[in-house]
Parts: sequence; structure tokens; C-alpha cells
Amino acid sequence: MNKGTVIETTGSWHEIMLDSGKIVRARLKGKLRLEELKLTNPVSVGDRVTIGNSDDDESIVIHEIEERKNKIIRQSPRKKRFYHIIAANIDQAFIIASITMPKTKVGFISRVLIALEYYDISTTVVFNKVDLYQKKEAAMLAWLREDLETIGYKTMLTSASNGEGIVELEKEMKDKINVVTGPSGVGKSTLLNQLNPALELRTGDVSSYNEKGQHTTPFSRMHKLPKGGFVIDTPGIKEYGLANIDAYELSFYFPEMKPLINECQFNNCQHVNEPKCAVRAALSNGEIAEWRYRNYLLIREELLIENKPYL
Repeated sequence: MNKGTVIETTGSWHEIMLDSGKIVRARLKGKLRLEELKLTNPVSVGDRVTIGNSDDDESIVIHEIEERKNKIIRQSPRKKRFYHIIAANIDQAFIIASITMPKTKVGFISRVLIALEYYDISTTVVFNKVDLYQKKEAAMLAWLREDLETIGYKTMLTSASNGEGIVELEKEMKDKINVVTGPSGVGKSTLLNQLNPALELRTGDVSSYNEKGQHTTPFSRMHKLPKGGFVIDTPGIKEYGLANIDAYELSFYFPEMKPLINECQFNNCQHVNEPKCAVRAALSNGEIAEWRYRNYLLIREELLIENKPYL
């Protein structure tokens, strides 16, 4: 038996980097597939596994998946009652966003931040393509950064075109297991090529007609960083369906709301129209960003609908 880390999973086959550094391909032992029926991928990039020879033939199989210290899960876009693990055993996450070409929706940023708060994963929001920002985009960037940093999130500025912020990003990722996520077209693969030119990851153009990016990363994959550490590149995501989040507990995953929850008049306050709500009072005082509160209401409504039992 050997131990290693899953660096890519494509259907029934999984690429594993053994602790010795050797890379092998393995499939999942049959009985392991039955343990988590709600998952579209019982094995994820970042999983620590034990592998060995199959009892039936000469192929290599995964005999055991070690307990995960954390994971990022989203709702499967095709099977609404199933979930997909994006990555596991992560030290920190980076949300790659852009103010233009394409513009990242603030609702997308909020959704991913909620998922990462749920699993207590430290997160940095990286605004890429800053060389393209004009006056309007610069103003939007300024207030978004201020709001996010006030909440407690770190933000960074990068440009894969001119190299701005690449050295700083490299330092942040050094000697850690990092995951990068974001919508298609924001430049994830281009940034990773800057961090490690040997990767030569395929990149795509953004349509000038609708400012939508093209998918260039079909599967999540873990890459080694030249100066230490690993980074997991994930496919571009159009919609981020939240998993395991209860609508009635949603405010716990908004760091600016969480300290105020016990100050509301009612223990089960949903911060919508209840009297003496500390969250809405903070909103009126400018202590909570309006866009974040709007995102809270929209996501809460969606979760209420999704969690209704089928008739």
C-alpha cells in the first residue's frame, strides 16, 4: 500500500501524486462509491488516499480516503439534490474576480464567501485585470475593496498582462495548499501561468459582445508551485449553488452580521422585517454594506425555495 494526494479526477480515473513524488493513475474501489451517495464525485482533488493493487486485475485502486480537514462543496448544476466537491484539505482560498471583461457579479463573490465561511477557510479576494480599469471601474473597485476589508477579508490587485501583484500573490501562496476559484474569463489560468510558466495552461478570450469568458479548465487540478506549495486550479463557474446552508442560519456566514445576531429582539430573527433588528439597524447606520444585505435577502429566498420538500 502507498499513500498520496489526488491531483486530478476525471470520471472514473484519478491521478495521484505519491508521497515519493511519483504520479500514478487509479480507480475507486467499488464499495467506497456507496458511502456518500449524494456526491457526484466521492474522490476530490486534494484528498489524501491509500492505494494498492486491485483484487481482480493488475490495475491500481484507491482503498481508503482519509478524513478531510475541510472541503469546498457546491450544489451540482445538473442534479439539484446532489453535491460536487471542488477541492479538499485546503489551507486557504483565493476568489479571482474582475471589474470588467468580464465583470464579476457581487452576488457570486458573496456566495463563494458564504461557502468558505461555512468550512472556516481563510479567503482572499483577488481583483485581476487592473490594467484595464478606467475611472468607473476604479471607483467600483475602491468601494468593493473597502467593504470587503471592513468585513475582514483580505483583497489583492493583480494583472496577468503586466505582472502587477504576481510577486505578492506568490508570497501569499508559498508553502500552502491553495485553491483558486472564480467565473470563467477572469484570468485564473493566466495568473497561474505567471506563477509557474512551465504549466502552460490553456487560456481563452473574453467575448467583446457579452463580456463572458470561455471555459478553459475542464477539471480541477493541483499544481506544484516553484517556490513551495501547491495551487488547485478549478473550472470557471457561472453559478455557485450553495450546499448544506440553511436559510435560517445564513446570517451566521456573513461576518458583519454574526456579532449582531444576539442583539436582535427575537432569537430567531431573520433580519427581514422584524422589529428591533440589530442587523437592519446596522444597515441603516451604514455599518453593513447595502449590496451585502441585498445579497443576503436574495440568497435567503433562494435557499427557502430550494429547501422546500417535493410534493
